[in-house]
Amino acid sequence: MSGDGSGLVSGDGESNNGNSGGSSTLRIGLIGHGFMGRMHSLAWQSVGRAVEVPLVPELIAIAGRNPGSVAKAARAWGWQSWTDDWRTLVARDDIDVIDITTPGALHAEIALAALAAGKHVLCEKPLANTLAEAREMTAAAEEAAARGVLSMVGFNYRRTPALALARDLVAQGRLGEIRHVRAVYLQDWINDPEFPLVWRLRKEEAGSGALGDLGAHLVDLAYFLTGRRITGLSARTRTFVEERPLATSASGLSGAAGSERGRVTVDDAAVFFADCEGGALATFEATRFAPGRKNAMRIEVNGSEGSVAFDFEAMNELQFYDATSDAAGAGFSRILATEPQHPYLDAWWPPGHGLGYDHTFVNQKRDLIEAIAAGKAPTPSFADGLYVQGVLAAVEDSARNRSAWTAVTQEAL
Repeated sequence: MSGDGSGLVSGDGESNNGNSGGSSTLRIGLIGHGFMGRMHSLAWQSVGRAVEVPLVPELIAIAGRNPGSVAKAARAWGWQSWTDDWRTLVARDDIDVIDITTPGALHAEIALAALAAGKHVLCEKPLANTLAEAREMTAAAEEAAARGVLSMVGFNYRRTPALALARDLVAQGRLGEIRHVRAVYLQDWINDPEFPLVWRLRKEEAGSGALGDLGAHLVDLAYFLTGRRITGLSARTRTFVEERPLATSASGLSGAAGSERGRVTVDDAAVFFADCEGGALATFEATRFAPGRKNAMRIEVNGSEGSVAFDFEAMNELQFYDATSDAAGAGFSRILATEPQHPYLDAWWPPGHGLGYDHTFVNQKRDLIEAIAAGKAPTPSFADGLYVQGVLAAVEDSARNRSAWTAVTQEAL
């Protein structure tokens, strides 16, 4: 079933792929209308207005499984048309980019179909539910790139200005030899044992729990900041509440609970320590059972000549320590990452007027649009997503086998 969004323009027209150079617009098809679908919709709406981009996004169509819900989303978020069959959206010749915000179980099938149809693809993280799916998606993306069809994984935290600044400091050698990475991601939204069994708590839909939802961000950021990948690790995972009331809503973050109960089939928390390329040590913790922590994502990198530390709950700030400075006045300095020369801030507000979570997605869309217009591969790539998937698989293997050490597969390095 499909519709025109209650009076919105139908969006039909001839293809004008962003790589052709013959169009000033980039026509978007979004699949998924939950929390991430809403966030991506707002970002596509904002990017052409807030930022000067070479191709202005046009919101052609949105797809979702529930006709009533997706029709409502289309009207609310400015999409010209809607459908409850993602395949019809992929087949349309008036769409240049497919943006995938569905549960992980659908990532591989949709991405493979979209790439085969010649559509650029933005796929939410983690790339897939399994390592095998990630391999297949990466191979397809590399083949498509040879035809000028580009792809990117949606690790939005890379687009936080303070984190991008931290990466610049590491790349400039301001931290010296990298020795430690410490990363935690703490939430509490399922701490209540009567919270319903939504899709994020089912392995067949989500792939994994806190590990893939939160830990994937940490693994990607550790690589983004340091340029060093994980080579081996030892891990433990835990499911604290093994049964929950069945959800009466498909929402990934909320939903009413019914009287029947079902089994939680993903992890509630994951911890692991790792070796990185170049000899650095790293520790990671991801949990949805940290009462009082709503979205506490923190990462610190220590080197021979300094350290950087970041807390997303103070997302416009970066803490920087210069170990080469005079000891009498040494200490962590607070950098307010809102100056025009800081990453991404050329497009936004005057100094001191901070950005928010939604701006990371606008910055993401900006990077993707600029890459498509230039015909250059955007980052993070599907190959980067494959690396993260390899680490997640190694964590699961280590936890399942209670092994002292598990190597990360070389093909994911």
